Amino acid sequence: MTQPQIPDTRRPAYGLGRVLILMYGIFALAATARSTVQLIRDAEAAPVAYGLSAFSAVVYVVATVALAHNGRRMRRVAWTAVLVELTGVLTVGALSIMRPDLFPDETVWSLFGSGYFHVPLVLPVLGIIWLWRSAPSRIDRLAESQPRA
Repeated sequence: MTQPQIPDTRRPAYGLGRVLILMYGIFALAATARSTVQLIRDAEAAPVAYGLSAFSAVVYVVATVALAHNGRRMRRVAWTAVLVELTGVLTVGALSIMRPDLFPDETVWSLFGSGYFHVPLVLPVLGIIWLWRSAPSRIDRLAESQPRA
């Protein structure tokens, strides 16, 4: 027999969580606009760099939507998106320093996001911290460990 579903009435994000989601939304729009223009105007000039810009745009859109939701599945999607983002920033950042010939034009993640004041490097770290701190299971454990009055 299935248990009745209890609606989750919690708001998706509080305080700094909303600022984080806003930042992801801004980067989703910026990366999408940049990659769209690059791919339409100059796709043959730097296909790898512009393709990575488009990929980063997709990651930012997915992360924004997933972080804004409170459900278990969307939290998993958010974890995946943020970890893919961090891996991308670190990999592309390192490659753009060691092998600049691979990136004749910058991507959002080139030089660890230096074109965006390194926000692409800091953003996934903040996303990981927020996801960990706001995890319902962690919050439940903390609440249960508090002495009752």
